[in-house]
Amino acid sequence: MWAGGSQGTILRTTDGGATWQVRNVPGADSLDFRGIVAFSANRAFVTSAGPAERGQARIYETLDGGKTWQLRFQTQTAGVFFDGIAFWDRRHGIVFSDPVDGKWFILLTNDGGRTWQRVPPEALPPMQPGEAAFAASNSSMVVEGSQNVWIGSGGATAGRIFRSRDRGKSWTVSETPMKAGPSSGIFGLRFWDSRNGMAAGGDYRQEIEPVQNVIVTADGGQTWQATTPAVPQGLKEAVGRLADGRLVVVGPSGTSVSADNGKSWTQAEGEGFHALSCVRNACWAVGAHGKIARQTFR
Repeated sequence: MWAGGSQGTILRTTDGGATWQVRNVPGADSLDFRGIVAFSANRAFVTSAGPAERGQARIYETLDGGKTWQLRFQTQTAGVFFDGIAFWDRRHGIVFSDPVDGKWFILLTNDGGRTWQRVPPEALPPMQPGEAAFAASNSSMVVEGSQNVWIGSGGATAGRIFRSRDRGKSWTVSETPMKAGPSSGIFGLRFWDSRNGMAAGGDYRQEIEPVQNVIVTADGGQTWQATTPAVPQGLKEAVGRLADGRLVVVGPSGTSVSADNGKSWTQAEGEGFHALSCVRNACWAVGAHGKIARQTFR
């Protein structure tokens, strides 16, 4: 398991969390690594979240377990602020940023991350005033299958879902019933096939305020429906799915589990978390102040 941290720090374990290696990326002391994709114990990509004009929009790759790192992309384009990274396979990946001149700034790679090309802005739907994404958990963008990708937004009046079925070359957008504002909107997305998915969100300035914190789709993200809010109430930031089909959502107020696609929820024991990754019926979660937890759901 890999985790990204602040001040250029990467964490890595190869024994289920019993021991950890702390890796520092040279020349990255000022960077927050909020997005990470790992292919193996040795190969991983990380993206940093921060203003590009301050040198904080970068993509790095390691091929030796984090001992050395190669800078694969950097831009100083004003307004770029990387929010997420994902790969469909070992060659095809995507990185997205807050909007520049009213359009998402999206990068694609088809050579395993060695080079990155920007999607032409004219291929993207226009953004609403104030609309952007939340970068805290690398969970507001998700890929599925060999070509599908979705991005969730906030910052405007309602959360919206941007979707592409051709690896990010062309896009459409749909409105959702999740409310949005300067500090609220969609924070987390998960799709378990090309049609069925869940989005989670809320307001990071009012973490325990009762809100419609989960919504679902059954048509690939074209339309979204409100479902029973996850408990405990408040902001939810990431969604995971277990091998048996149960859904897990995490947020600062706590963790919820649903066995019926969000119609009902059970609160799980433990503290609040911001990021989540599940494999089979075990999940890793990351919280505040360097907290990392692992839980197996029976």
